[in-house]
Amino acid sequence: MNPKRRFIAILSVVLFASACSTLHPIFTYPEAPRGDQVDEYHGTRVADPYRWLENPDSPESRRWIESQNLLTSNYLAQIPYRSALKQRLTGLWNYERFGLPHKQGSQYFYSRNDGLQNQAVLYSLPQLDASPRVLLDPNTLSTDGTVALKNYVISKDGALMAYGLSVAGSDWEEWHLRDVAKAQDRPDILKWVKFSSASWSHDSKGFFYSRYAEPDASTKLQSVNYFQKLYYHRVGTPQSEDILVYERSDQKEWKFDGEVTEDGRWLVVTCTQGTDVKNRVLIADMVSGATPVTAEGFKQRPVQPLLMNFDSSYNFVGNDGSVLYFQNDLNAPRGQLISFEIKQPDRPHWKILIPESSDTLSHVSVLNGQFVTTWMHDAHSKVRVYNKAGVLARDVDLPGLGTVSGFFGRPEDTETFFAFASFTHPPTIYRHDLTAGTSKTYRSPKVTFDPQDFETTQVFYQSKDGTRVPMFVSHKKGLKLTGENPTILYGYGGFNISLTPSFSPATMAWMQMGGVYALPNLRGGGEYGEDWHQAGTKLRKQNVFDDFIGAAEWLIAHRYTSPKRLAISGGSNGGLLVGACLTQRPELFGACLPAVGVLDMLRFHKFTIGWAWVSDYGSSDDPEQFQALHRYSPLHRIKPGMSYPPTMILTADHDDRVVPAHSFKFGATLQAAQKGSAPILLRIDTKAGHGAGKPTSKLIEEAADRFAFLFKNLGIDPHL
Repeated sequence: MNPKRRFIAILSVVLFASACSTLHPIFTYPEAPRGDQVDEYHGTRVADPYRWLENPDSPESRRWIESQNLLTSNYLAQIPYRSALKQRLTGLWNYERFGLPHKQGSQYFYSRNDGLQNQAVLYSLPQLDASPRVLLDPNTLSTDGTVALKNYVISKDGALMAYGLSVAGSDWEEWHLRDVAKAQDRPDILKWVKFSSASWSHDSKGFFYSRYAEPDASTKLQSVNYFQKLYYHRVGTPQSEDILVYERSDQKEWKFDGEVTEDGRWLVVTCTQGTDVKNRVLIADMVSGATPVTAEGFKQRPVQPLLMNFDSSYNFVGNDGSVLYFQNDLNAPRGQLISFEIKQPDRPHWKILIPESSDTLSHVSVLNGQFVTTWMHDAHSKVRVYNKAGVLARDVDLPGLGTVSGFFGRPEDTETFFAFASFTHPPTIYRHDLTAGTSKTYRSPKVTFDPQDFETTQVFYQSKDGTRVPMFVSHKKGLKLTGENPTILYGYGGFNISLTPSFSPATMAWMQMGGVYALPNLRGGGEYGEDWHQAGTKLRKQNVFDDFIGAAEWLIAHRYTSPKRLAISGGSNGGLLVGACLTQRPELFGACLPAVGVLDMLRFHKFTIGWAWVSDYGSSDDPEQFQALHRYSPLHRIKPGMSYPPTMILTADHDDRVVPAHSFKFGATLQAAQKGSAPILLRIDTKAGHGAGKPTSKLIEEAADRFAFLFKNLGIDPHL
């Protein structure tokens, strides 16, 4: 070859290599020593070489975490449009947002975020047209917005507020008591509360709540949460004097929620086991609404079993004296409303007031002497009002295809509030007149985009086994089906949780930049009732992944996108979904974003509240279930020498629900196995947990990083 041709050939190779490295640089991943840990499950030996990463606070783990974050931050910092993405997201997030108002005593209460506040502020006001005053501003409790108001309950007379705070996204909450008139805290502090609300006694002198024993501080992240107990806290007394109302020392997995009926007569105790939708119900006679709660009183009137067969979900709705109303799914997987006398709770004495229908019953409230019911029709909301005899009175008109929340209040209320949202419309709050049956807009968000520029359609496709699955597809109007549109496919598929239309500033930004957003309603969710849920659990969990893969194939077949332009995303159980699909069908996706995922299916039940998920997943302690789990467990399906798609694993270093060991071990294994040059990165948030209560600033930063990663690896310039 002559020198000139040789120079041109070398230059061509260099330019080609440079172009390839611009898209997928060659990575040197942080060192992750492989241990020799091997476990035996029912005769099968399974290696776990990164067991040391289960301790996030060891010096070795901290060095590894810091190195991973440095690698990821350097990678993202080199993406030229990352700062412009953040700017666009900040603009879309900056709109006034309101929570649903509700009335207690003589005051209304609601939350409001002015747009970019890290946490919403809680307000009170005497009338809806009065000037509000700040009751609690969580933004004053930390400099970085990582202290969040997780829950609050106003006393029956409206004078006191019990509220729970979470620090850095933890599931642990510390409860406080605040004087509503003075907007000042009382001395009361309650610790070690987790997965509990509060319910005030009718005299407003105290409230019921549930808590665990104090965990060992050195192992708080790993400690398994067992033996929850139900207590009554009397205002003005230390937590050490709280009255133990109910416990079961023989049932470590039972959790309790106590709710006082609106008339103050009964304490209804819901008993759940893990995340199983089936539950038990117990009851205590409070004698009258004015009777003080005492330890001696509960000795005389202890909590008594009511519905203990663990054969159905029993969601308490309300009561008329000794008649109780429950939303229930026994032999009615899409839900029904029943009633019975407390003295005759057996099935032969039930009255079915609202029978099962082709839609799924989501929620029932007793308002204005009526039942206000919310239903899911193909995963979007319908609202119907029935009289106390269960006769349909009317439908509530809604603005379109979307999701309704609200319709809360007391049985005598003649007004209530609800919010309506969709993929293209932020939540609008309506004030509903329960007597006239009319709704008026109360708060409508002012946004910087025109919702009419976008559209959402609902399609139906067939999964691998022929099951018909619905999917929402949203994008700009006039989208051309070229097969090249950048697309995010988001899913969950588990724990009876339904994914219905909702608004996100991040999703709107994605669509503004030409992206398609697709959300399928996978089996494992609750969109079509308990049968739909059970079809995606335990030995049937593969159905969920098949449904998600089917959605991807439908989008490709109908030329919305192509594999190189298709990204998949999901969090928690949805992180498992993404991990399973990227390891089963790596060629089908252009980028993957598993967030706070359950990725080690053999050991998930050994940490914090993980044991509670056995009702959905099964357990590796069972031989048959082990075989199923081992077949799809994302951590254990990774194959050395495979070319996996570009992947950014998102987690938090102290997530105390899905512990970060899942993401750490999955990331280390995937990096070691990766044959191709596509990046495998970990974005490990600090001072954050599973996601709830995350401050606005962190939400914007994370969304900017996700989109920068996606656009770069899908080969798209967003032209910002």
